[in-house]
Amino acid sequence: MAEANRIGVVYNPHSGFDYSHKRWKRIREYMEQKGVPYDFLQSETPESVERLTKMMCENGYHTIVVVGGDGSLNRAVNAIMESREILPDDFAFSVIPNGSGNDFARFWGVALSDYKMAIDGIIAHQTRRIDVGCCTYQDDNIPQRRYFLNCINIGLGARLVKTMIDATHILGSSKISLIWSFIVRIFERKQFNIALKIETEDVADKFMSVCIGNCHGYGQTPNSVPYNGLLDVSVITRPEWWQLFEGFWLLGKGRFLNYKNVHPYRARQIHVTEVDKALVSLDGVVLQSKHPTPMRINIQQDALNFIVPAIPD
Repeated sequence: MAEANRIGVVYNPHSGFDYSHKRWKRIREYMEQKGVPYDFLQSETPESVERLTKMMCENGYHTIVVVGGDGSLNRAVNAIMESREILPDDFAFSVIPNGSGNDFARFWGVALSDYKMAIDGIIAHQTRRIDVGCCTYQDDNIPQRRYFLNCINIGLGARLVKTMIDATHILGSSKISLIWSFIVRIFERKQFNIALKIETEDVADKFMSVCIGNCHGYGQTPNSVPYNGLLDVSVITRPEWWQLFEGFWLLGKGRFLNYKNVHPYRARQIHVTEVDKALVSLDGVVLQSKHPTPMRINIQQDALNFIVPAIPD
């Protein structure tokens, strides 16, 4: 069993841009400079982050830190949530951003370059309870359950994620793949028959994209916070092609809800009964199920302790 003061670190070398390996070296050097007692495991694949995190939970670590992006953090949180019965009472987790998507870290004010601030926060160990989203769905008629911190995307958002993953496998560069994915999908306006029940309100029509956010949702649910016990929902209808530029501009400015093709909701529970042929992703991880409906999405309030970053002097 791990000593109570030792930190378990899970590092995903497959997460992020091509220079993430150099940043990982600097992260380790700074942790050793600060005298942080830690053990680390390096994942063989993105999927193995979940297995390695589960191992650390079973070995009694009181603190687990993920070095990676939103996808790595999602897999780690799923292992943590499934291990809650064996976790110590003072268990907490955190993230040092090192991925191509670091939206959850940015919500807490930690940019990709702020690894020292993230580590200083882990040392200070100031925590707060945060909410975790929960999604139950079908995979070949077998019920499945997955958790998320940031958001669920249905439609265009999930297609962007898959395009980037596929392009990375071919091009071998996350940075080039991100640019390529944006170019490929920027003018896509494909619609899907999507049906949701948001609390007691039925919402069904042809939509381009739906984002269900426990956090900022990559700018699509900008008012969502992971500590109010609520999920924000942005339902996006198809704009004219020339209106796409306004949408991307508002997205970048954090004013996406001002876009006339966005219809916002706020709820504790959402039932999704139809997604047509739309892809579904959780925190940048694409669901493999071809027929995931019916999906039930809710919030587990104050589910985990998260270590907040240190405030710079």
